[in-house]
Amino acid sequence: MRNVKNVKVGSCVLGSGKIYIQSMLNKRSDDIDGSVEQAAELEKAGCDIVRAAIPDMEAVKLIPAIKEKVNIPLVADIHFDYKLALAAADAGIDKIRINPGNIGDMDRVKQVAVTCANKNIPIRIGVNSGSLEKHILEKYGSPTAQALVESALYHAELLERFDFNDIVISIKSSNVKTMLDCYRLAAEKCDYPLHLGVTEAGTERMGIIKSAAGIGSLLCDGIGETIRVSLTGEPVREIYAAKDILKAVGNGSGVEIISCPTCGRTRIDLVKAACMVEEAVKNIDKNIKVAVMGCIVNGPGEAKEADIGIAGGDKCAVLFKKGEILRKIPEEDIVTELLKEIEKL
Repeated sequence: MRNVKNVKVGSCVLGSGKIYIQSMLNKRSDDIDGSVEQAAELEKAGCDIVRAAIPDMEAVKLIPAIKEKVNIPLVADIHFDYKLALAAADAGIDKIRINPGNIGDMDRVKQVAVTCANKNIPIRIGVNSGSLEKHILEKYGSPTAQALVESALYHAELLERFDFNDIVISIKSSNVKTMLDCYRLAAEKCDYPLHLGVTEAGTERMGIIKSAAGIGSLLCDGIGETIRVSLTGEPVREIYAAKDILKAVGNGSGVEIISCPTCGRTRIDLVKAACMVEEAVKNIDKNIKVAVMGCIVNGPGEAKEADIGIAGGDKCAVLFKKGEILRKIPEEDIVTELLKEIEKL
């Protein structure tokens, strides 16, 4: 298991064993009311850490406005302008995302490092294929995994010169294979917490597939302390996708649905039933497995590890618990009866 330095982001401790879910506001930075509302929606959906773009001094006003209404840690996403980092720190930000090598001379890097150290604000270094330094790109010829990791560690070293070590690193690529290579190499070379993500992953369908392949693989390797599923769309969808990825690799909480793909034996509308059950349990905070199976062949037997489940019959279903049949129920009562049994668990 990788030995990870603990870095505190508000109430979250990266490196503590918990995998934290992140997302980013996509309202205009000058839409304070809309940004506050969206941040609250993300918190309600289960987001652990939320990030906001701070492109100018006017956007710094977002920080106190959001922190007044939202309890989860807030990250300021800053590029190039060190004064924005200093202003965000003064405004009470919980974490700053900035690349030290992009903000000017070492005096500016020192100002940011000293200010963040004094206020216990960690810094996330974010590297991608478009942000590589000229000398590193010339050395490797292209944005290889080795080039991206060297860039990230170069930025970390700039902060380390001023005894600043509350660092989180992300090394993102839109190519899943490159992303995997980057994080695996970074995990070998440093003990800083790693923020996982496939950048520019796309719209919901392909974005979730790429994120599951990349993030899920690394989590199975024991790599990663915080994750973001980047989707072109509503940020709340990122939270639900991240939760599902965590469940899939055994790191999540809440209800896990298992359901069969159906076949010619199926005599109930299993697709409809599975979708209805999934919607009905999405906000239930119980670490249980619920099975929605098409027939008795792959019902109680195949899904006997499920805490509760149904197996379809002819316009009916049998309700089972840990593989043991409880009773027969009408097809139209599947959701109601499952919810009753879940309530007892």
